[in-house]
Amino acid sequence: MLGSAEAPGRFGPRASAPEADYLGDGIYELRATYQGVHYRMLYFFHGRAKVVVSHGIVKEREVPSTEIDVAVRTKEAFEADPKSHTFRPGR
Repeated sequence: MLGSAEAPGRFGPRASAPEADYLGDGIYELRATYQGVHYRMLYFFHGRAKVVVSHGIVKEREVPSTEIDVAVRTKEAFEADPKSHTFRPGR
């Protein structure tokens, strides 16, 4: 799973199947499987050097459009005010 988590940083928007895929509206999915369970992390890029994870789901078939909508809203909120949506340890 750790190798998969490095895919967006290594390949940027060019990360592709089987590790990642573009879902539309600036949202990508990172795929990982652990003990037969298929996990998907929905993420987007902020600039050229930062990857922002919206959220993760357990996937059975395709990523539901409602989950993509959640990621799009998260992206819009982040882009409107990145500082208020950035984790800072000890805060």
